[in-house]
Amino acid sequence: MVLDYFALVMLIVIFGLVVYGVVAVYGIPYEIAKARNHPHQEAILAATWVSLFTLGALWPFLWIWALMYDPKHGWKTPNNRSSDETAKAISDLDARLAVLENSRQVR
Repeated sequence: MVLDYFALVMLIVIFGLVVYGVVAVYGIPYEIAKARNHPHQEAILAATWVSLFTLGALWPFLWIWALMYDPKHGWKTPNNRSSDETAKAISDLDARLAVLENSRQVR
């Protein structure tokens, strides 16, 4: 009789540890985002819970999303430009837009 209760307690403890472990593993992308001061921390947290209930379908994408932002360098994208390049590109686009608007008004 004592062994039955002991086995029941062990089963409950092991089940609790497995659930805790799964939740901890699924929370890794949020912990990465929090450590990197990611601007989308809350969205990543919500998506980790959604991923937990969808059996991990979103989890690899959340991992990548959390790792893409670096507090020193910003977003790690191929088109990551410096602020001077961005300002020049915007001024070029403004000039092109002005030319298009002028040509539309002439017609």
